[in-house]
Formats: sequence, C-alpha cells, structure tokens
Amino acid sequence: MNSSETQIKAVIIPEFGEAEVLRVATVAVPEPGPGQVAIDVAYAGANFAEVLYRRGVVDVPLPFVPGIEVAGRIRAVGQGVENLVVGQPVAALTIVDSGGYAEVVVTSADLVAPLDGQGIGMDVAAALPSNGTTAFLVLDRVARIEPGESVLVHAAAGGVGSQLGQAARLLGAGRVVGTVGSAAKIKTARSFGYDEVILRDQIDDAGDFDIVVDMVGGPVRHTSLDRLAPMGRLVVMGNASGAVDVGIPANELWFTNRTVSGFNLAAFAAAFPEETGRALRRAVAAAAAGDLRVQVEALPLEQAAQAHQRIESGATTGKLVLDVTAP
Repeated sequence: MNSSETQIKAVIIPEFGEAEVLRVATVAVPEPGPGQVAIDVAYAGANFAEVLYRRGVVDVPLPFVPGIEVAGRIRAVGQGVENLVVGQPVAALTIVDSGGYAEVVVTSADLVAPLDGQGIGMDVAAALPSNGTTAFLVLDRVARIEPGESVLVHAAAGGVGSQLGQAARLLGAGRVVGTVGSAAKIKTARSFGYDEVILRDQIDDAGDFDIVVDMVGGPVRHTSLDRLAPMGRLVVMGNASGAVDVGIPANELWFTNRTVSGFNLAAFAAAFPEETGRALRRAVAAAAAGDLRVQVEALPLEQAAQAHQRIESGATTGKLVLDVTAP
C-alpha cells in the first residue's frame, strides 16, 4: 500500500445487529502516536469478541472497526518505539482499541511480536495473538498451574480451546480433558493435545480437576464448579452460550476450598501491556518451535459477515482468519 494514501478499506459496524450489518467501507488511515506502531495488515483473526462488539454487548462508538488481532508488516513507528522497524513482519494484539478488520491498524508496541526468522505464515500468525496469549495467561498467570495438575477445558475444538489444551501440556499439566458440544468435534479436539475429549453433557462422570476453564457459561458453569477438586480453580472467560449470568454463592467457595477467577484479555492488555506482550511472544515462539499447532481457515475480508455467522453457529473448529490483501 502506498504510504501517501489517506483512505483505506475496512469492515465496519455501522449499527448493532446480526452479521448482515457488517459493511466494507473506506476510513482514514490511522497514524501511530507515542509508543505505538502502525501495521499494514495481511490477515486479521475472526473472534467471538468481535461478535459481541457487533451485537452491542460491548459499548463501542459507531461506526466501529472491529478486529482484535492481526499479522502484517510494520508501516510506521511512533515516538519512543525501539526494536521495531518499518517493513518488519509481526503479529499483534489490537484488542485494546480494536481496528484489525482493516488494511492498516494502530496498536501499542508492547503488544507486538516480531516474526523475523520464525517460519510462521501470516495466516497462522494472525490466529495466535488472541488465543495463544490467552491460553498462557489463563493457565500460568490466573490459574497458577502446577506441574502434574489436571485441567478441564470447555469448547476444546474452538480457537482458544485448541490452544488451551496444548498450552496446558507445555506448562506441565498431568491429565488434560476437553469438552465439545457435538460428537463431530471430538476427533478435531483430540488433535490439540487432549488426553480425552468428551461431550459437554458427560462431564458429571469425568472426575475432579484442579483447573477448569469455562468460556461457555450457563448451566455448564455450575457443573464446572462441581468438578473442582479441593483447592481447585475455575477460570471464567466467556459466555458463548449467551445464557443468563449464573450466580456462584460465596459460602459455597468458602466451605469447599475452591476459587473462581475471571479473565478478560482486553482489560488485561490495557492494564498490563508489557506482560501481555511477553505472553504473546511466548505463544509465537511455541508455534515456531512446533509446540503450539494452529488450525487456520482463511476467508476474504469481504466475507467477515460469513465468518461471524459461522462463529455464532458453533460449527467452527480451529480458527478463522480474514485475508485483508485478497482481491
């Protein structure tokens, strides 16, 4: 893209609603401020978080350009940015201010991982920042996993679920079990490092776990709490079911020596950008070493609505990314 251009292509949310509200439009080229970089985007990850923006669950100003993660090349660097140069291939989290569904995006230099010599394709790199970073932060920083501990992960065939099983193994977990919503997803989930994969309605017979990660919500949340061993930790990081919030009595935690924690990557990245960046670079290094496998399917940027529909249907496995450079 010519650096003198003042307008770029982007997918915007002009109004809240179903996937069909997404529109391709032209917007002004964003410029990096101090401590920021601008990135010419090659691929942008498609995530449930962007579905929430589109539905109006997250209060954002309209029109709004969604997109919480990208891969591409550094276009420009802001004042005070070191160790990143124009033309450098990178993966980046754009989750704090969003904007990844566009030809150019701006983000904090702290939330960027260089790809030089890593041998990772741009499509795979775009699928790492949100899910890979989340997996390491949830297990290491929030759940404080110890070697040999058992882990249960819901939605094990999805984008973040596919990374959590592998990250748990890398962090020394013992038994790692995933749940899925349909039998058709069991084989795919097993390929992501899980010892066992079961249907979500079978977890009553799965035994107890030191750590349970729940991004599904609804009745699964109570069942997950029941599956915690003494001193077990439940990490709540989503509500993909769209169910009404589930209350957890504090006295129940007191009597059973259990803990419930929450994790939201956007809030964490805004509060702790340097730590988030370290986790991102850890995920990139693991993928480059072949220790973190990512299953990716690319769609043109113009098919962002289709990507959202597939995510909402619950039928996806692995990760969808949007090809921003496709004709």
